[in-house]
Amino acid sequence: MSSEQPYAEWPARCSPRSSVACLWASRPSETSGGRVLPDACIDIIWDGASLFVAGPYTGPAPLIPRAGQFFSGLRFRPGSAPRFLRVPACELLDSRVPLTDLWGKAPADRLAEQLAAAASPAAAAGILDQAVADLASRAPAPDPLIDELGAMYETTPPAADRAVQFASRAMSVGERRLHRHCRAAVGYGPKMLERVLRFQRARRIARGTTSLALVAALAGYADQAHLSRECQGLAGTTPSDLFKTVRLSGF
Repeated sequence: MSSEQPYAEWPARCSPRSSVACLWASRPSETSGGRVLPDACIDIIWDGASLFVAGPYTGPAPLIPRAGQFFSGLRFRPGSAPRFLRVPACELLDSRVPLTDLWGKAPADRLAEQLAAAASPAAAAGILDQAVADLASRAPAPDPLIDELGAMYETTPPAADRAVQFASRAMSVGERRLHRHCRAAVGYGPKMLERVLRFQRARRIARGTTSLALVAALAGYADQAHLSRECQGLAGTTPSDLFKTVRLSGF
């Protein structure tokens, strides 16, 4: 990653790609900062001085970097992080937790020492990649309910007001059981998961069009007003302001 490149991400090289969405590195602007937007993911992050886990967010989280600060991270796919972090995702909701609280002081301190000696932010991300790869053989199996739920919401977006009922009936699983599994794996219930996945789908679609009405229709919103309400709730801004910005999420 060059000093001119504020954010970059790339596939994991060592850890299982079925569980890890990407590695990434960032040098945010010291003057404008940014926001981290909900994506149903959980990250392990090194900021040059501390090692922590950023849990799943339900709204925009402001980023106010220090002078010269960088971030290196490993992003888990939705529902995968608890297998490696050893805590239910709901305990990390809307929070940043020191890795020592999850893995213990000695293992986390050893990893922090390696990260501090890394030659670059990208190299530090590679160290996180190897650390998670070392845990893969001992990690519990994925929750098949969550894998099926995420795939269903991505491929067959339900009506926004019937997301939980839709999944429960399609999967022949009681709503309470589905909610319990989803909170443990993702951090919140299936209704919120569907909202976040729909929001991320809208962001991807918006890269190829300037029509908010088309974004709303293709992403699965009831109408453009529905898209606007969700952008305000999840990103704290309007769709027009959000989609004209190249990168708001990430570190």
